[in-house]
Amino acid sequence: MRIEGRVVGPFQENTWLVVDEVTNRAALVDPGDEGDEVLRMLDASGATLDAIWVTHGHLDHIGAIAAVRRAHPEVPIWLHPDDLPLYGEGSIRAAQYYGVPFEPPPAPDRTLAEGARVTLGSLAFDVWHVPGHAPGHVIFHGHGVVLGGDLLFAGSIGRTDLPLADGAAMQRSLARLAGLPAASIVYPGHGPETTIGEELASNPFLRGTAHPIRR
Repeated sequence: MRIEGRVVGPFQENTWLVVDEVTNRAALVDPGDEGDEVLRMLDASGATLDAIWVTHGHLDHIGAIAAVRRAHPEVPIWLHPDDLPLYGEGSIRAAQYYGVPFEPPPAPDRTLAEGARVTLGSLAFDVWHVPGHAPGHVIFHGHGVVLGGDLLFAGSIGRTDLPLADGAAMQRSLARLAGLPAASIVYPGHGPETTIGEELASNPFLRGTAHPIRR
């Protein structure tokens, strides 16, 4: 497995490309902005795109989906249904509020759910529904990695003061995440990669000594 990333857009969001090196199939996780740059990353990888996996529906995680789908119209978009309000009208309103360009994405084609498993060539990832930052937030974990969206960052966590966020749910989701093996590598929606072990040792939010962030 190979994971490549690009930092895109005014919110400095991480778009991840996961490639199964056995079959050369790929998935894009949260193509958030700068569609041309995301497509260049895909083209440079030489892999065939199989899917777009969306951890949650905030505008900074979905802003390049429309561009990717124009170039790859057959590729399905996967989203948890609880995030449809954010993925649709919510992101349009948020873009207007922040004053940033935003092209609404096409409707999702596939449904993510707790306990599901998504496959990519010879790889398989378990889907966990981890609400808090967003009601339909999910993570993908397997093969020693966590594609974590805005659940956990290096030294911090996703905000819980946004529309439809839930601080109590965030605490439960973080507690669940903390049970993964310490060596698990976390590829977050913003900031550098980290591990569960590093965050258990140093991140007060994962250790349970602080409340979820409200700004």
